[in-house]
Amino acid sequence: MVTEGYDVVLVGGGVMSATLGVLLRRVQPDWSVLALERLDGLGLESSSAWNNAGTGHAGLCEFNYTPLTGDGSIDVTGAIRISEQFQLSRQLWATLVEEGTLGDPAGFIRPVPHFSFARGAAGAEHLRLRHAALRGHPLFEGLELVRDRDAMAELLPLMFAGRPAGEEVALCRSRGGTDVDYGVLTRRLFAALERDGVEVRTGHEVRSLSRDRRSWRLRVRDLAGERD
Repeated sequence: MVTEGYDVVLVGGGVMSATLGVLLRRVQPDWSVLALERLDGLGLESSSAWNNAGTGHAGLCEFNYTPLTGDGSIDVTGAIRISEQFQLSRQLWATLVEEGTLGDPAGFIRPVPHFSFARGAAGAEHLRLRHAALRGHPLFEGLELVRDRDAMAELLPLMFAGRPAGEEVALCRSRGGTDVDYGVLTRRLFAALERDGVEVRTGHEVRSLSRDRRSWRLRVRDLAGERD
């Protein structure tokens, strides 16, 4: 099957395609949209709760967003940028919830503390620098550095059960974290898109992409019918 006659084809049934589809529906409501997913369901790969951390990648706890520089200082621009982007996502979801598009938000998002954990002298120092650099920013308000071992064990008992007493460790907690089930969110977004006229096909695999003078063309395989 060769796709023809669509203004937009979304390849993949994950949260990225679903979000792009929702945004396109807002800015170009007259466009025809087709979404294709190779599997027999939506949000089953990277967007699945089993495969996605669910932290929203908000920069609250991830060390990779706050790398150490060559002079021993810390660069927090990545954490701030990511946190700003996540807040925009939350604003979009809140708007859709208010409009009745996404149903009860408790089904896909809930508040949960985020923790950063460090081991060894170098790790603990990295965490200290991270906390010092971020705690004054409005998006990281309330960031707590915990160095008392008993307090850490109370917060994370499973992590500290049987841990060597002499090991240097440090913990940072953000009470303002969230947990997102992107699989549920993906399916709700696509359900809203289908209600709004978007065609969604699961069990369809994109085999090739080509372009002529006028348009792009996708060759798609219907896996249920096993035909191209």
